[in-house]
Amino acid sequence: MRKGILSIGAAAAALTLGLTACGGESGDTSAETSSAPSAAAGDAKPGKIGVILPDSKSSARWETADRKYLEEAFKTAGVQYDIQNAQGDKTAFQTIADQMITNGATVLMIVNLDSGTGKAVLDKAKSQGVATIDYDRLTLGGSASYYVSFDNTAVGKLQGEGLVKCLTEKKADKPIVAELNGSPTDNNATLFKQGYDGVLQPKYDSGDYKKGPDQSVPDWDNTQAGTIFEQMLTQEPKIAGVLAANDGLGNAAISVLKKQKLNGKVPVTGQDATVQGLQNILAGDQCMTVYKAIKKEADAAAQLAVSLAKGEQPQASGTVKDTEGNRDVPSVLLEPQAIFFDNVKDVVADGFVSKDELCTGDFADKCTEAGIS
Repeated sequence: MRKGILSIGAAAAALTLGLTACGGESGDTSAETSSAPSAAAGDAKPGKIGVILPDSKSSARWETADRKYLEEAFKTAGVQYDIQNAQGDKTAFQTIADQMITNGATVLMIVNLDSGTGKAVLDKAKSQGVATIDYDRLTLGGSASYYVSFDNTAVGKLQGEGLVKCLTEKKADKPIVAELNGSPTDNNATLFKQGYDGVLQPKYDSGDYKKGPDQSVPDWDNTQAGTIFEQMLTQEPKIAGVLAANDGLGNAAISVLKKQKLNGKVPVTGQDATVQGLQNILAGDQCMTVYKAIKKEADAAAQLAVSLAKGEQPQASGTVKDTEGNRDVPSVLLEPQAIFFDNVKDVVADGFVSKDELCTGDFADKCTEAGIS
């Protein structure tokens, strides 16, 4: 399905070698959301970059990580930019895109809320000569010039393997596994599920595991996830493992398990390496999470965007198949990392979360135990 998958190290090299170099100094910059040093007189002024983030409810990452790292990259490059968040509202998403184009954006980077909305925005931008980038989520049937993300099937594979590891450590006998999937309108959720089902289905087929309730959570909504998992546990009280597609969904399941005093006894997976997810791992309530080095993802996308804003035609190092549009989308994909109790420290060492925000209160001793310094 995909070619040119990169390790994080290889991706960094690809950003240097695989993309057209952004030569010269940048032009004068000022934008509603940015300020940066002006360039030397006479330099060509780059276009403006618009970024639309999806929400701040499904995952903390969009505001705490992606926005921050994209802003840093754009400021360093000295380009105008405007980053806005649609807060889960499809109408607002389209309105923001229209405003950005009207206000002079020559590059539009989006994290779609669903492929339908994303396609409409991308197609309109393309028709007006605006270069486009799908960031983190591929818009199926869309027209983005580039796609930057992680290998999302690999993310799911790590989740499946992580759950198997934790169930094995607990010596679980024919455990019943519940699957709490991401939003059915998010192509990433489909890829995550392909990844973890690739690990779990053989276990179901062999009889080593029993497949329990399997349900998607609309819009990655954590409140709905709690209700759904409560119903799952009522339907099947002997659930022994939970494949939750991200840390928010995992925490929703853990909250329900706590009511039944089952937290820590039933392994739960996650994704995004959020502070909450990592604290759940330190507490023993969550089995694992998947860390995606978002700074590297944001830097890769920013470098593409800056090149496009300068009128260059960057070359991505790989492609991903858009199955609905039947086309290969030029792509940069990074490799994820599984995080368990013994390597939570890797996320801190990478600067994604700080010791101060993670090791608060009762978690201080747990951080020491996990080797976080």
